[in-house]
Amino acid sequence: MSESKVNVKSESHAERKMRNRRIASGAILTAMAALLMYLEIPLPLMPPFLKFDFSEIPVLIGTFALGPVWGMIIELLKVLLHLPVSQSAGIGELSNFLVGVIFVGTAGLIYRKVRTKRGAAVSMSIATAILAALAIPVNYFVTIPLFLNVLNYSMEDILGLSASINPLVSDERSLLLACFLPFNLFKGIVDSVITFFIYKPISKLINKTYKNTHAEL
Repeated sequence: MSESKVNVKSESHAERKMRNRRIASGAILTAMAALLMYLEIPLPLMPPFLKFDFSEIPVLIGTFALGPVWGMIIELLKVLLHLPVSQSAGIGELSNFLVGVIFVGTAGLIYRKVRTKRGAAVSMSIATAILAALAIPVNYFVTIPLFLNVLNYSMEDILGLSASINPLVSDERSLLLACFLPFNLFKGIVDSVITFFIYKPISKLINKTYKNTHAEL
């Protein structure tokens, strides 16, 4: 009787330690993602409201190491930490969160079923394709209308600004295809390639504080 009680206590203690390790790892990755989100880079042929950053890399690492739910949590916290310096009344951060969840959520769900190096590559490739495809309706139905209604931009202003940088832009459809589509493809590919090569060494550091049961890449 007493032995079973000891086992229950030891198991609950182990679970608490596991939870604490997950939280510590998630907090570190969140801080890294938030810092990287502050370091925005303008891209050629892209309007100034589309800036690239590497913040999805720590989120992807967290997704693979801790699971897709943790990846989505890190994505949310990253965006919330960036809100104080938002230049778009939070609209850019909302868009970043929506497409980020699509990206890391897809990659995490696929990788959870195939935890191999090849599985990671396949999961990020599929996630990049889905990101690029779904980012178009996200921007068409959410981001652009919010820019028009909340920040009082006109479509002519957005198209004019975009066309001055990218000559392929002439209307809303071409804006989506010539700017948003290649931007998100580029973002997904770059983040995936970097994550593919750095996940394994970083996961070793994570495993020092979080002994998970996931197979390494």
